[in-house]
Amino acid sequence: MTNNRRSGTILVVDDDEGVLQAARLFLKQYAARVDTERSPDTLPALLNNTRYDVVLLDMNFTRDSTSGREGYFWLDRILALDPGAVVVLMTAFGDVDTAVRAIKAGATDFVLKPWQNEKLLATVSAALSLRRSRDEVEHLRSGRAALGEAQDQPFHGFVGDSSEMRRVYETVQKVAATEASVLILGENGTGKELVARALHRASSRAGEVFISVDMGAITETLFESELFGHVKGAFTDARCDRAGRFEAASGGTLFLDEIGNLHLSLQAKILRALETRQVVRVGSNRPAPFDVRLVCASNRPVHAMADRGEFRQDLLYRVNTVEILLPPLRERGGDLPQLVEHFLKRYARKYGKPVRKVSDGAFKKLQAYRWPGNVRELEHAIERAIILSDTPVLQPGDFLFPSPRAEGAGLHFDSYNLEEVEKAVIRRTLEKHHGNITSASRELGLTRASLYRRMEKHGI
Repeated sequence: MTNNRRSGTILVVDDDEGVLQAARLFLKQYAARVDTERSPDTLPALLNNTRYDVVLLDMNFTRDSTSGREGYFWLDRILALDPGAVVVLMTAFGDVDTAVRAIKAGATDFVLKPWQNEKLLATVSAALSLRRSRDEVEHLRSGRAALGEAQDQPFHGFVGDSSEMRRVYETVQKVAATEASVLILGENGTGKELVARALHRASSRAGEVFISVDMGAITETLFESELFGHVKGAFTDARCDRAGRFEAASGGTLFLDEIGNLHLSLQAKILRALETRQVVRVGSNRPAPFDVRLVCASNRPVHAMADRGEFRQDLLYRVNTVEILLPPLRERGGDLPQLVEHFLKRYARKYGKPVRKVSDGAFKKLQAYRWPGNVRELEHAIERAIILSDTPVLQPGDFLFPSPRAEGAGLHFDSYNLEEVEKAVIRRTLEKHHGNITSASRELGLTRASLYRRMEKHGI
């Protein structure tokens, strides 16, 4: 505790007004807040309304001026109301034995009255540090418990029990324990990676690594190095040997996301690795074996692409022993209330906002929207609304969506703010192409990376 960095909240309870005034004047130089109270009878109400880091409690009050029994009584009440409370007792010199017994009963320390300022400051500083340590331990413990609880949930991250989603859950449960390759199909934002992780958690490889690779984000020049690895000196920046994703995932699960975006020549290299269960690092002639559970995903119609010769039929056979089709949000209408409530709680807690629900009008607006970005877009819409809202109930105006006219008639804009127009055009183009980033970026005249940046910028 220093003058230029005041922190902590302190409550001082003593029936002597002079003691309270002296404590308040001294400690307010070092603490962010110092409250004083003459009667301990108000403690329950005070502790229910305010979380104090340290409570300075007198041992004796007017009804019982010497035995310390009142101090014991109120110490017990404080610890019952806040088990993590840090209580420092204030006592006269002759009551030291009483104070020591109270420490055994749960108090943290004691100071003698009249106190020396240096001694009081040192005692309160140590008490504040103890409270911070206890809070950190409790935070870690609760976080670890929540993580363990989440890991025990086979469908952690999924919200909804519509018939469409129940079919997905049932398929995952049946397939997870096998070594079958799985192909997950669905639009952007439907949760394909969540399914892949659920498959991994419920498999015999759950204790091993899960490695995810965005195939659409890897350039052709880096493809072999990223997937198969390289040896030192294989190219200019190869300063050391490096395992690729196949080797790194050996023993666990390898998730190849957006596999439909691979060029045919790269598909052939993936197929070769899967057939031989070996890779050859760039710059080496020595094959390296790998053992992975393969899960792939795509937002593109890979079956139609295979019919057109745009995706290798033999690779398709190899990666989709079992196929899981994730429904878009517009086909999961029954899940919308649960999803909205889930994201409301998450982001109200994250941003410390008092938002509790959406109004009936706002919910009807959410129901009417087609959600081209699916659950991801819904999540971003609610997060944005909570950030900007100052009321406990979100209203229709808190959700801004483009208003399309009849099909083929273009877009109607509520305003011509360029940011809003760009956001509306991107949404409309994504909806037109059913969330396919490659097709949408091509129509917009953007690269995939540029489109992703704009989607992130607008919360799409």
